[in-house]
Amino acid sequence: MVRARTVYSVLLRLEAVLAGVFLMLMVLLIFTGGVARMLHHPLNWTIDLSTCFFAWACFLCADIAWRRNALMSIDLWGKRLSPRANRTLDYLNYALISAFLVYLIYAGSWLSWVSRARSFQGIPGVSYSWVTMSIAVGGALLLLTTVLKVVTALKEDRLRGAARGDAA
Repeated sequence: MVRARTVYSVLLRLEAVLAGVFLMLMVLLIFTGGVARMLHHPLNWTIDLSTCFFAWACFLCADIAWRRNALMSIDLWGKRLSPRANRTLDYLNYALISAFLVYLIYAGSWLSWVSRARSFQGIPGVSYSWVTMSIAVGGALLLLTTVLKVVTALKEDRLRGAARGDAA
């Protein structure tokens, strides 16, 4: 269990570092491409590479935000429902999110496979699958975070039930 936590903490750190690096590289490449174009020496590959970094950064940052509960949400029913009904709604949301993410992993994998022969316009020989793979990998990371949220919620419910003296 300790080893799994260590691997997961390394994964989280790597995810955050990669997201930051990809965002910085994206900005640097777009700026460099703009300056080169202004000097009448366009670098077409900068847009392609920054697109790739943007796709990866979007999914990595989405996972970081989801893990930290920093995504936008609308709490329409939460204050009107009982705590038990609210928790049921949480589990329903997790189930819907998980179903979507499983589809996203499947569709992203399929898209990566079919786009393997397509190359970037400005970078011949480099497969566009590097961009589309971000969908499958990002979906898998988001699904892992969702599963961990469900496990945490179940543990909290079990502890609450034990504190109330409910039969498990």
